[in-house]
Amino acid sequence: MIAIIGGGPGGLTLARVLHVHGIDAAVFERDAGPEARPQGGMLDLHTDTGQAALRTAGLERQFLAVARREGQDMRLLDHTGTLLLQEDTPDDAPLARPEIDRADLRDLLLASLPVGTVRWGSVFSHAAPRAGGYVVHFADGSVVECDLLVGADGANSQVRSLVTDAKPVYGGSTTLDSAIHDADRTQPELAAMVGRGNYWVFGPDRHLAAQRNGDGTIRLGISLQGAPDLDSDLLDGWHPQIRRLWAARDEPIVVRPVYVLPVGLTWPRRPGVTLLGDAAHLMPPVGEGANLAMLDAADLGRAIAAHPGDLDAAVADYEPAMLSRAAETAKRSAAVAELLTGPDAAHKVLRFFQPQVVD
Repeated sequence: MIAIIGGGPGGLTLARVLHVHGIDAAVFERDAGPEARPQGGMLDLHTDTGQAALRTAGLERQFLAVARREGQDMRLLDHTGTLLLQEDTPDDAPLARPEIDRADLRDLLLASLPVGTVRWGSVFSHAAPRAGGYVVHFADGSVVECDLLVGADGANSQVRSLVTDAKPVYGGSTTLDSAIHDADRTQPELAAMVGRGNYWVFGPDRHLAAQRNGDGTIRLGISLQGAPDLDSDLLDGWHPQIRRLWAARDEPIVVRPVYVLPVGLTWPRRPGVTLLGDAAHLMPPVGEGANLAMLDAADLGRAIAAHPGDLDAAVADYEPAMLSRAAETAKRSAAVAELLTGPDAAHKVLRFFQPQVVD
């Protein structure tokens, strides 16, 4: 049996790909159930990573049925309220990076799995090697034996310690998350300002992101360097309408320090265990995390299917390519994160999207 720790996009995608190939797996998820907590904002799934993984999983049609083409819309401003760029997505535009609610993606993946595949309320405690696999212990005292243990348990992975001593370190920035619910009804003027997709505002030392979800919620975030002073005016000197947007939040602020793993992290091959997604390669949150986790999952699932009866050979095929890809993606993600900082961030981002722009 293959035990997957973590029921996020990566873990569920792996379970689905294995199911397509007739391979038994169980997903052990700490949440008590699928509705235990909000799933957060939108994900833009890229054609060559997240969408490619869903094609491997045989779920492209289901994805396209719920993906939001209009979620690709973008508005870019500076903190004075000057609109620098607006891109509205035509109805016939290709779905290069369509948005999907995280909850919709989870529902899509869960519906594709046999009942009982996900073992809800399973909090991983520790695991010990045994001949041909691992004995996995959970916080409630339950124990399972598996032939392969897969850590898909995210940034704070507990499985990671079985393959490496590396731990995430603070990356120097912090994001403050909140939301406006039912925005078209409660804040119609602000909802119209944000539009159908992404709304980014860059100031001298921080930026605000607003994102329309499929359920009418506007997810809000402020990213800045260092630890924020929540008692201060976070948008002092910004345009009044942008200040209104942040002030209209109706959900408590969640402070999220950004942590990263070393770029190019590798580990010696460990029989019976491997990692995927943020558990293997935590990097700045610039839109690659879920995409990469899903592609990792698809690749691992294919490798297992290609090596029936030899899980170690499958992992030996999977890990080098996964780690090499992660190192390159981490470098690009760090460069993008750097692009989003500094007093000229607005114009750096504008040049990124429109290279022909000159100062």
